[in-house]
Amino acid sequence: MIVATDCGSTTTKAILIEIVDGEYRQTYRGEAPTTVESPFEDVTRGVLNAIQEIEELSGRKILGDEGIITPAEYKYGVDVYISTSSAGGGLQMVVSGVIDSMSGESAQRCALGAGAIVMDVLCSNDGRLPHEKVERIRRLRPDMILLAGGTDGGTVKHVVELAEYISAADPQPRFGSDFKLPVIFAGNVDARSEVNRILGYKTAFKTTENIRPILEKENLGPARQVIHDLFLEHVMAQAPGYPKLMELTDAPIMPTPAAVGEIIKTISNQSELNVVGVDIGGATTDVFSVFSGVFNRSVSANLGMSYSISNVLAESGLLNILRWIPFEVDSADLRDRIKNKMIRPTTVPHTLNELQIEQAVAREALSLAFNQHCQLATGLKGVQMKRTLSEVFDQNEKRNDLISMIDTDLIVGSGGVLSHAPRREQVMAMLVDAFQPEGVTRLAVDSIFMMPHLGVLSKLNSRAAMEVFERDCLVHLGTCVSTVGTADQGELSLRFKLNLPSGYVESALKVGQIQCFPLQEDELAEIELIPTKAMDIGGGKGEKTKVCVSGGVVGLIIDARGRPLNRASDKEKRVAQLIEWQKAMSLYEVT
Repeated sequence: MIVATDCGSTTTKAILIEIVDGEYRQTYRGEAPTTVESPFEDVTRGVLNAIQEIEELSGRKILGDEGIITPAEYKYGVDVYISTSSAGGGLQMVVSGVIDSMSGESAQRCALGAGAIVMDVLCSNDGRLPHEKVERIRRLRPDMILLAGGTDGGTVKHVVELAEYISAADPQPRFGSDFKLPVIFAGNVDARSEVNRILGYKTAFKTTENIRPILEKENLGPARQVIHDLFLEHVMAQAPGYPKLMELTDAPIMPTPAAVGEIIKTISNQSELNVVGVDIGGATTDVFSVFSGVFNRSVSANLGMSYSISNVLAESGLLNILRWIPFEVDSADLRDRIKNKMIRPTTVPHTLNELQIEQAVAREALSLAFNQHCQLATGLKGVQMKRTLSEVFDQNEKRNDLISMIDTDLIVGSGGVLSHAPRREQVMAMLVDAFQPEGVTRLAVDSIFMMPHLGVLSKLNSRAAMEVFERDCLVHLGTCVSTVGTADQGELSLRFKLNLPSGYVESALKVGQIQCFPLQEDELAEIELIPTKAMDIGGGKGEKTKVCVSGGVVGLIIDARGRPLNRASDKEKRVAQLIEWQKAMSLYEVT
C-alpha cells in the first residue's frame, strides 16, 4: 500500500495505491492548498491535509501522532510514502559553458533533465560584457549553478574566467541566509584545482565528471545525480517545512518535472516506443521526449495558460491565435480576454466562445513549447562528421535533430487545459493541431495529473508505477493517421481501405479534410493507405502502407490536411474550414 504526494506551487495532491485483484490500482485521491508560503511556511501542513482527505474517503487510518503510520496493517497505515515537489517555484538554476552551442547547450540539457528551470545560460561567447554577466548572476539568485566547459585536456582559461564571474557576483540563494550556494563543476578536469581555488571557499563547491569529456560524447548522468543530491541537501533542506517532509518519506523527494521525466522514460523503455510528453501549466510548459533511448526535456518558462498567457500572445502573435477561432472576434476584445485570464488565473471558461478561445491559445502554447524543445533536442554540435562528395556540394542545410515526428509512436498530454477539457475529442484535436504528428501515432492524456507520483514510484517499484499508469492514469485517446506533404485544397490526398470491427469501409479524402471513426481502446483495425504522389504516410511519397491501429475514447482519426498543416488564407474560408474540422471530430455543438 502506497501513499504518494505532489507538492505543487498552489495545490498538494495525494493518491493512495492499493493491490486490487492482484494488480496495483489508484483507489483514492485527495487535495489541499500547498502551505510552503506564509502564513503557514510549513509544506507538511498541506501534505497532511491532503492525506487526511484520503483517510476520510477511504475509511483507512493513515496518520498518527508522529506522522504517517507504517507498516500497513488491517485498516491502518501504509507500506511506503513518497513525494515530489515544485513548491516555491521548483529548482531554479543558472548554467554556464565555454561555447554556447556546445558545452553551454550540454549543460542546459543536463540541468533540464534533472528537473530544473534554467534561468539563464552564460557562455564565453554570448556577447555580454564581464560586468553584465556578473550583474545577471547576482540579480537572478538561483538555487544552484552548474559550471561546465572545456573538453578534458582542452581550454582552461575560459573556464577559469567563468568561475571568476561567479565569484565576483557572489550570488545569494533564495532560501536560507546562512548557507552557501551550491556550485557544481562538470568541466575540464585540468581546470578543477584552479576553479576550486576561486569558488571553493565561498560556495558549496562540488566537482563531478565532465559533461562533455570529448566533442563526440555527452556524459550527463553523473552531473544530474549531483544536482539531485544537492537539491535535497541544500535547497530542499532550507525551504519551509521540507526537513520534516524528508523525514516522513521513504525515498528522496524529486522535483516534479524530474519525476514526470522518469515515467516518460519508463514508458519508452518498457514498451520500446519513441515518446513525446507535454505538461502545460499556468506558468510553464514542459516537453519531454525519448527517441532511440535518448531522453530530453525542455522548459518553456514563459508559456502557460494563466500567469504566462500574455507571453503566449506576445510570442505567437494575434493572427496565429485567431486562425484557430471559428467565429468573428474583435482583436481588442481578444487581447482583453487573454489579459483578464492572466490577472485572474483561477477563472474557467463559462461560454462556448470562451472555451474555444482558451483552446486556441493552448494550441499555440503547445506548438511554441514543442518548437523550442526541438531546437534543444539535437545531436552534439562541434562533432566532425563524415560526408560524401555529393553532400559537400548539397546546398540544403543538414540538421542533426533527434525529434522525428514520422517515427513518433506515442504523444502523452498533461495539464489542466488538457486533463479538464469537457470532451476528450477536444484534447485529441489540441494535441494533433499543436504537434502535427506524421504517419501513424497514438495519443493519450493524463487523466488527473498522476504522472509525477508515478515517476518517483517508478524508481522504487516500476511494476506498480506502470500498472497504475496504464489502468488509472493514462486515457488512450486513439490513433491519428496523418499525411505528410502539401498540395492544393480539394485535390485528392489519399485513398484507404479500413477493416473495422463494425464493418468494412473504403473511401478517399481530399487535401484539407479529416475524418473520425469509432474504435474502442480494446479494439484493433487494419487499414490500407494509398497516398497520392505528393503525399507520404510513412513509407515514402505515393507508397502504399498497411498497418494495424488501436483505438481509444475518441477512436481513429484520418488526417488528410497535410503537413505542414494546410490552412485557408482567406478569413471566411478559414472559419468555414475550422467549423468543418470541428464537425468531423465532434468537438463542440456547432449549428
